Amino acid sequence: MSTDLTSSSSPDRLALMQTFVTIVEAGSLSTAAAQLGTTQPTISRRLQALERLLGLALLQRSTHTMKLTADGERCFERAKELLANWLAFEADLRGVGDEPEGTLRVLAPHAFGQQQLIAPLADYLRRYPRVSVDWLLRDGTPNFIAEGIDCAIQVGEVSDPAVVAIRLSEVPRIVVAAPSVLGGAAPPAHASELAGLPWLALRTFYRNEIALTHAGSGERCLLGIQPRISTDSLYALRSAALLGLGVCVASAWLLSEDLAQRRLVQLAPQWQASALPIHLVYPHARFYPARLRRFVEVIRQAMPDVIGAAGPGG
Repeated sequence: MSTDLTSSSSPDRLALMQTFVTIVEAGSLSTAAAQLGTTQPTISRRLQALERLLGLALLQRSTHTMKLTADGERCFERAKELLANWLAFEADLRGVGDEPEGTLRVLAPHAFGQQQLIAPLADYLRRYPRVSVDWLLRDGTPNFIAEGIDCAIQVGEVSDPAVVAIRLSEVPRIVVAAPSVLGGAAPPAHASELAGLPWLALRTFYRNEIALTHAGSGERCLLGIQPRISTDSLYALRSAALLGLGVCVASAWLLSEDLAQRRLVQLAPQWQASALPIHLVYPHARFYPARLRRFVEVIRQAMPDVIGAAGPGG
């Protein structure tokens, strides 16, 4: 964090915490001193003052290494959060809180963030030219504080009580395979007929079994499978399906063009896996920067079109 909160020769608590955060992020006292425009002895005195104030040892230091203690790790996470909230509070009081600026760090699922969400992201950047975005693509749950993530788009349920979770939409999932998998046989109509075919698994959401539900009757069928390939990549799953390696359950938006071109066929079309909810999540805080608030607005407005363009079954 670059904003210097130091206002006197006797730094206040926020300034001490900023110094500590800068030390950790810089990796050394000397580098932190250079970034804050002061001397290494001054940085060392501020660190010692914070440790005395808290009654805790925050860093283990030797001639060549520096390592956070367990208390230091907790302090680092909380200090970053507190400083971010304070700066947002200052901006709000100064009346600049409605003009988005700065860098927004967003974590999005790899496939969905690479394909479906780029158009809303472009719209956001066109609306707010003073904002830049770190667009990080990875599946999984973010560590907001440690990674400096402002918000994340997650596919699947959110169980963390420490975050705000805004439900945006849901992703329909269908059963597909390459025509060659059927070996000239008629496509299965009932879910139970899928059990005898080779399978592929998206281990993020299913591995050794998959539950399918009939759209009309609500009948549920639980299939045990032994996948030939198990992957955590939606794109790899699709590629394996296109090569005729097996049946898979995948997001309808990803498969629409393959279905239209008959590279894949939908099997048991009345049967679907449960749709996956899409959430936008971010940590609880009292104040949120304008760049985050406006991003939430843009994504909420865009999501019906993003999902609707694919639609169930393609």
